Amino acid sequence: MLDFLMVPLVVGIICAGIYGLFELFVRRKERLAIIEKIGEKLDASAFEGKLRLPSYGIPLRSFSSLKGGCLLAGIGLGLLVGFLLHLVIASAQMNNDNELYRQWDMVAVGYGASVLLFGGIGLLISFLIETRMQQRDKQKE
Repeated sequence: MLDFLMVPLVVGIICAGIYGLFELFVRRKERLAIIEKIGEKLDASAFEGKLRLPSYGIPLRSFSSLKGGCLLAGIGLGLLVGFLLHLVIASAQMNNDNELYRQWDMVAVGYGASVLLFGGIGLLISFLIETRMQQRDKQKE
């Protein structure tokens, strides 16, 4: 159905990857040159007691795995609901071959909508779990 998009999409991804790779190498060279210029002008006595990493309220826990897990579980549930929706639509219109194009169009919309809906619900669930855990940690302090 969307075969005409595949070639430009793949070419665009490859070009973006190559551009990103070259940009990383150029930035590295620029940073090394800046460090060498700064290193020639400064001595170590100027930084005594001033070199500390800033702490921006770094949380004690990392919730990235929770977010990823809930998102993937939501996407999996969305695919399952989309498949069940596909079965219902296919069984309802099994004898009507004239409506085949509409059937595939409805199935595509069903898959996309269910994946996005349940993926979003998974992220909302992970947000609620994260806020409850942070509130519990604040109450313990």
